[in-house]
Amino acid sequence: MQTTNQLYISDVQVAGRYGKHRSWPWRELKRDPKFPRPVKIGGSTRWRLDQIEEWEAAQAKASA
Repeated sequence: MQTTNQLYISDVQVAGRYGKHRSWPWRELKRDPKFPRPVKIGGSTRWRLDQIEEWEAAQAKASA
């Protein structure tokens, strides 16, 4: 059985990657249907870092 360690990041960390306010990922969820959806972990909402990185790569490719 293969396991992978996923890294989960908060809305503050997602927004910080782009120099935006912490409300930015929530607005982006409504604006962009391809933006990764967060998951609930306990009482927290987090984004999978690998999904954010995949979205970034797709954005870079689309703008190239």
